[in-house]
Amino acid sequence: MKADIHPDYHPVVFRDLTSGESFLTRSTAVSDKTVEWEDGNSYPVIDVEISSASHPFYTGKQRILDSAGRVEKFNQRFKGFGA
Repeated sequence: MKADIHPDYHPVVFRDLTSGESFLTRSTAVSDKTVEWEDGNSYPVIDVEISSASHPFYTGKQRILDSAGRVEKFNQRFKGFGA
């Protein structure tokens, strides 16, 4: 591996603004803001608007679209087209 070509990979806290959850992980992202973590150390914090804690797919609160109703509406609208 070549020296000095890789970005700095360090611990970072990602804070979900929607749910208030925070995740400590490693990343190359940088931030001027810091937060004190549960272990007493201070880490850079990056605020995100959505994460697995608040995304509807992961929380099970996603909407199911009525595709059958949409198909019937489409067919009803264009039933005489091209005949």
